[in-house]
Amino acid sequence: MGYETPSPIQAETIPHLVEGRDVVGLAQTGTGKTAAFALPALTHMAADYDAGNLGSVPNTLVLAPTRELAIQVAEAFSTYAAQLEGISVLPIYGGAPYGPQLQGLRRGANVVVGTPGRVIDHMTKGSLDLSEVKHLILDEADEMLRMGFAEEVDKILAQTPDDKQVALFSATMPRAIRRISEDYLNDPVEVSVKAKTTTSANIRQRFVFIKHHAKPEALVRILETEPHDAVIVFVRTRSATEEVANKLSARGFRAQAINGDIPQNLREKTVESLKAGRIDVLVATDVAARGLDVERISHVFNYDIPLDTESYVHRIGRTGRAGRSGEAILFVTPREKRMLRSIEKATRQPVEQMNLPTVADVNASRLERFSERITQTLNSEDLEEYRDLVTSYVGEHNTPAEDVAAALVAMVHDGRPLLLDEQSDDDLARAAAQSFDREDRGGRDDRGGRGDRGPRGGKSGPPSADPGNAIYKIAVGKKDGVNPGHIVGAITGEANLRGNQVGSINIYPSFSLVELPESLSPQQWEALGSARVGGRPLRIERDSGPHGDGGRGRREGGNFRDKKRGSFNSDKPFKKKDKKPRWKDR
Repeated sequence: MGYETPSPIQAETIPHLVEGRDVVGLAQTGTGKTAAFALPALTHMAADYDAGNLGSVPNTLVLAPTRELAIQVAEAFSTYAAQLEGISVLPIYGGAPYGPQLQGLRRGANVVVGTPGRVIDHMTKGSLDLSEVKHLILDEADEMLRMGFAEEVDKILAQTPDDKQVALFSATMPRAIRRISEDYLNDPVEVSVKAKTTTSANIRQRFVFIKHHAKPEALVRILETEPHDAVIVFVRTRSATEEVANKLSARGFRAQAINGDIPQNLREKTVESLKAGRIDVLVATDVAARGLDVERISHVFNYDIPLDTESYVHRIGRTGRAGRSGEAILFVTPREKRMLRSIEKATRQPVEQMNLPTVADVNASRLERFSERITQTLNSEDLEEYRDLVTSYVGEHNTPAEDVAAALVAMVHDGRPLLLDEQSDDDLARAAAQSFDREDRGGRDDRGGRGDRGPRGGKSGPPSADPGNAIYKIAVGKKDGVNPGHIVGAITGEANLRGNQVGSINIYPSFSLVELPESLSPQQWEALGSARVGGRPLRIERDSGPHGDGGRGRREGGNFRDKKRGSFNSDKPFKKKDKKPRWKDR
């Protein structure tokens, strides 16, 4: 795989894990910890297989906070185990159909990589047998607890054998992680590796606030207006690599995708094509781009914001090589402001805000390139034959030469307009403006970091939904000790929703209101029906309070508002002798 020397976390933890010791590893993502825990586990499983002791039930269980990380870890396990006979890997996570996961578990999976919620579901159904687990890994344990999975993690750990080996990896060591270590690990070795968070001084770092749906247009506009050589566009998932690469190819860019599904020999050919200039844009996941070193890379786009600062440093380090200058551009959706601030804090460098190119900018760039192509063709081609054809056509059809030239331009563009319509400027500006509106209110990154998720407690009126969204009521609130991160983690972990599809969250004493897409699929409804936060079911339903009170009055911050008379405190019921409600001065 191109590894030559172990990373610090690998060098420190692999010997202990091979010996069978429990380990607590403090390290950021991007430091090589997946190999640190996967290679020792596979070493033990290979020995068991050779001795005939490797059964069909899970031998290794990895818990990850998000489905993206679960998929990434499962891919890494599969790659490491490619030459090992008899070892199978299965990811299980929320938002995906149960059928294929049940079939995979019935066939037998030696390594199961899953999110806590879906692991609990399979345990409850009786489809996941943890009685023979010998290795249990908690990856990004602090993130799991921050997303509200503490109870699920405890329940899973309690159902596994006492003599298992446990490896716990976390970026930080809060009190909750220390408790898990004390309760479930046996005399663990603690290893701490400080992340490298410095970025090259010759890399210019910029960011753009943009709504998710407007990212393709924003990317194309920047590529059209900024001089560039080779470009890497980092996305979060394998499917996104194909999607973004296809959109760029359709707009005339020489783009290609690279991800974990692509065989290694084809990946190498793609990288060689990038080096040789046969392609200009590489759309990649972090795993697929590991070890990539191409000097001609002038721009790195973080199309999807990385999940941690270490990954950001690794990504943008692909440009600015060999003393050359480089450009790093980060797309930030409304709820990812906190991650942007974390990047600036960790790298100790400000990330400059940039404005998106306007329609006028794009059109000026297109006209300039068109003019350059004409000049280049005039200087380098023998046009005598073509000149005679044009002269003949003009004389034959009595058509001005300018009209013939215009027709030839239209032929070259195959009916596609040369210039952008001004309307597209309005659409993109609107997407950016909505991003600023959300950012000004305060936000939360896609992974559930706490921010002001809209009006709470009635201070700014009842919540309202953006177009295409609706307000939903869930049966958990302040008394259950939940925060927005817990709710986002439960919803995105089960219902195949992205973090940026979760809008405002308003938490009241006994319930919460959440903004989600108006049209949820039957599968998403079913998934949310089984979702839990802090051990309590969500019991999600469309909310009728703020959007049609049904004669009950309008809900505001746990109280109700009588449309005619004002608001009163619903916690203090009327007494028969009361002639009017007790007014509450707000």
